[in-house]
Amino acid sequence: MTNPPPSLATPYRTHTCGALRASDAGSPARLAGWVHRRRDHGQLIFIDLRDRHGLTQVVIDATDAPEAHEIASRARSEFVLTVAGEVVRRLPGTENPRLPTGEIELRASDVTILNEAKTPPFYINDPDAPIDETLRLRYRYLDIRREAMQQRLLLRSRLVQAIREVHHASGFVEVETPNLIKSTPEGARDFIVPSRLQPGAVYALPQSPQQLKQLLMVAGVDRYFQIARCFRDEDLRGDRQPEFTQLDLEMSFVDEATVMDFVERMAIEVSRAVVPERPILATLFPRFTFAEAMERFGSDKPDLRFGMELVDLAPELAGTDGAAASGFRVFDEVLAAGGRVKAISVPGLGAAPRSRIDELTETAKRFGAKGLAHLSVEAEGAVKGPIVKFLGDDLAERLVARAEANPGDLVLIVADTADVTNDVLGRLRAELGTRLALADPNVLAYGWVHRFPMYQWDTENGRWDATHNPFSGVVPEDEALLTTTSGDPAAPAPGDPAGRARAMQYDIVLNGWELGGGSVRIWRRDLLERSFALQGYSLERMRSMFGAILDAFEYGAPPHGGIALGIDRWAALLTNQATIREVMAFPKTQSGSDPMLEAPSEPDPGQYAELGLRFVGIPGKPPAAPDG
Repeated sequence: MTNPPPSLATPYRTHTCGALRASDAGSPARLAGWVHRRRDHGQLIFIDLRDRHGLTQVVIDATDAPEAHEIASRARSEFVLTVAGEVVRRLPGTENPRLPTGEIELRASDVTILNEAKTPPFYINDPDAPIDETLRLRYRYLDIRREAMQQRLLLRSRLVQAIREVHHASGFVEVETPNLIKSTPEGARDFIVPSRLQPGAVYALPQSPQQLKQLLMVAGVDRYFQIARCFRDEDLRGDRQPEFTQLDLEMSFVDEATVMDFVERMAIEVSRAVVPERPILATLFPRFTFAEAMERFGSDKPDLRFGMELVDLAPELAGTDGAAASGFRVFDEVLAAGGRVKAISVPGLGAAPRSRIDELTETAKRFGAKGLAHLSVEAEGAVKGPIVKFLGDDLAERLVARAEANPGDLVLIVADTADVTNDVLGRLRAELGTRLALADPNVLAYGWVHRFPMYQWDTENGRWDATHNPFSGVVPEDEALLTTTSGDPAAPAPGDPAGRARAMQYDIVLNGWELGGGSVRIWRRDLLERSFALQGYSLERMRSMFGAILDAFEYGAPPHGGIALGIDRWAALLTNQATIREVMAFPKTQSGSDPMLEAPSEPDPGQYAELGLRFVGIPGKPPAAPDG
């Protein structure tokens, strides 16, 4: 007889609904759970009883157990029951091979209704039933009863467990950092929490534990990790929520390779522990510089499960003197202005109708292109397309060959500035990869993108902004570039050498998503102040916002670096979900609302008064009237 763990056996059950097997036949058992389905055959009532561990068929015979039969006749879907009886083998031919418990059933002699249930607003026992997401979120406690949702949350739990086990085995210390901290710029708006004890002052909820984990390195913790809750007040999309969970880690006395090597090994171990059935494309993750990733994939988070890489057509378009001489004015003018002409070869779309080409052109324009040229390679190898009359057959064939197109393929071409060309083709590549199902959904394709630009120019505010976070270290040989043409570090300009500096920044990508990002940090106060100055911070503002870490760096900060990986994103990718809402127990809607708890909501006026605050209102909506 299979015995459940002691923690699962309670006065209401001896076994879970997924535990009983043929070897338990002849033994007594008590189960507890929800009515998944009920079938009344008169003298016999069949109930499929469900808990999170599985499902067991229960049979109540009016002849053998009339009182239990009478109670079972009142049961309906989602009633909570406890039932007791004898485990028996099912009759030959009635077994259910799709269930682990499918060889047995429980012949119940006792049935107790623990709680009745209203008719649910959607089917819980039909996994394919279409359900509006808002309705699912409004009744999330019912949605989580559905098997698919439960399995995703169980996988997420295994993911976090595996992460913890790998880190503890690798000498990391799990440290919790506070959720009430000082507001600091980290790329998004902070959520602000007013302080009652210090009227007029506020805390911020952490966008990440960035400064705190660096201070732990100064403190000598050496290797830190945390399953950290983070908060960002930003617009939502499929891979973003206002509150989320990340694996946060930091290591002392490391360089880029040390951090990346550990994270690579950790990701493989965790993946094999959580989804052993899913193959990892490469156990040595491919590494691309940011420049290389943009050149080849048009994205800094490329999906590596399929090819269709971007190809530079300029070498074929240049004349003998190196000048553009294709005969197609658009290409020649773009190249003469320093732009790019690049292409992707789309498999199997060579015979696409005009309507399909027009739709792709509109998609490219939506992505930012001025237009989209194309060449079709017919089954017998002939090259067709509106631009062939300008290029000539020979050049058109050379372009197709350079794009590595095969008979039946479609070559899509964009001509524009380098940034626009790469971005548009990169987004077309991702879009078509999804539409044409080019990526194996079972494969996990991890990779690295590193050596990002240290800064990007903020035209509106006239300053440099860190491309990731302001604490990322600069590649040592580029340190001299952190200067200005005026010589005044507080007076940056778009032509300053800082624009060429590369950060010791690295992102880990998985199946077309950015899974996480990190860097080796600046660990010297003088260099951090220089970097902050380039980003427009006065010395006074630096001390106000980053005083703790600047001071700490004067007490012996070791070289250190780390990374943060999105656990919500990781769980979504491991379960093949398009949005992280599907792996979160209680997510927010796209508007940031919680329809179940009806949050956010207006506070009680007394709460404002206690905090020394008043609501000044927004146009068209009067403030709430005070009580009394």
